Amino acid sequence: MDAGKLFRLDGRVALITGASSGLGERMAEVAAANGAKVVLVARRKDRLEALKARIEKAGGKALVAVADVTDRKAMAAAFDAAEKAFGTVDLLVANAGIARVKKISDMTESSWREVLDTNLDAVFFWSQEAAKRMSAAKKPGAIVTISSIAAFTVAYGLSSYHVAKAAVVQVTKALALEFARKRIRVNTIAPGYVVTEINRDFLLSPEGQAMLGGIPLNRFGEPADLDGAFLLLASDAGRLMTGSTIVVDAGHMLMVGG
Repeated sequence: MDAGKLFRLDGRVALITGASSGLGERMAEVAAANGAKVVLVARRKDRLEALKARIEKAGGKALVAVADVTDRKAMAAAFDAAEKAFGTVDLLVANAGIARVKKISDMTESSWREVLDTNLDAVFFWSQEAAKRMSAAKKPGAIVTISSIAAFTVAYGLSSYHVAKAAVVQVTKALALEFARKRIRVNTIAPGYVVTEINRDFLLSPEGQAMLGGIPLNRFGEPADLDGAFLLLASDAGRLMTGSTIVVDAGHMLMVGG
């Protein structure tokens, strides 16, 4: 079999949350470049429109669906818009996430819930909605969630983020088990430190660069470094994979005992 064709996404309708920047933006571009029609979900309409224009200029097809991933009505509207434009979503990338630095002693219910609502609850409910619609349309499909190596470690001030990302690994397994008989695969990617616009200044600072000594490959990732893992899980190349976690971290977990 032609390896290039094996990783293609021709005929797929991909909905990507958190598509306005970082990993979500990259995965949307990669999905479109490999044949999928893409639905771009985030809160920043201007960023989504700019991404849509780039995808269409490159020959792809894209739709903007402005939504806060914690808003269930907006979620339903995004899926409805996708179906009207392209048909049933059969590839969900549950990528949207946030991090807030807050010591446990200073944690309020609202600050805790903000991170869990976005990083965990949204993953669950968007996956649930995607699977429900795939099942109703009798379409097989794939769901790719985004966890982190933070799922396997803890750090001061980021307890809510670590807890949420650990739960994403487990919820991915639960979803995979229940959806398997519907021919819907669910897997997660756990990236290490990946340079994006959100963390670039810190990772490229002297303090950030000092962290490289604890990473065996001695480099931080770039969003493109996740392309292979993403296409594997999204395409027929990974057709026998479900409930899996792929760690992409330059060997960082080797040094922290995960």
